[in-house]
Amino acid sequence: MKPYLKLIFRLHALARMAERGFAPEQIKIAIHTATTIEEYPNDTPYPSCLFLFWLGHRPVHVVAANNEDDGETIIITVYEPSPEKWSDGYTRRRQ
Repeated sequence: MKPYLKLIFRLHALARMAERGFAPEQIKIAIHTATTIEEYPNDTPYPSCLFLFWLGHRPVHVVAANNEDDGETIIITVYEPSPEKWSDGYTRRRQ
């Protein structure tokens, strides 16, 4: 999934970003170079996916959904993945 230029941040995402020290401007820039690591085509109301990108030395995961009708990407949540839960450079969930 390729994100649209128009980004919408859910209140949940903004709250989590504030808690974790991420600025919306950082996410707006980085999401367009992010790698899609999981896709959720059956999510509702819109298909979503999990992106990975790096802000400096910090890995960042973003869950986002594309609203194709309005040409916008909705940022659902943003977090720094835990090495205990992720492997292969934060691209694969540990079993």
